[in-house]
Amino acid sequence: MNNSIRPVSDLRNNFADISKVVHETGKPVFLTKNGFGDMVVLSMDAYENLQFESEIYIKLKEAEKEAKLTKKRFSAKEILNELKGAINV
Repeated sequence: MNNSIRPVSDLRNNFADISKVVHETGKPVFLTKNGFGDMVVLSMDAYENLQFESEIYIKLKEAEKEAKLTKKRFSAKEILNELKGAINV
């Protein structure tokens, strides 16, 4: 049986094994109910990483939209100086 797809009853009957899998692999375990997808179990670290990546993706999409609205561009040096000023370095 594939460790990443399991019946939802395994959550109750084999919780420790599911916990071990998600923590050791960093991958989700998909739980099925009556043969259909029902839930996904992730470790907290994997979930937080997923949230972080989603936030970055959203910010990049916003930046792309903004870039289409203006012709102004910044050099790497200008960005670095702006960042240093923002963190008082």
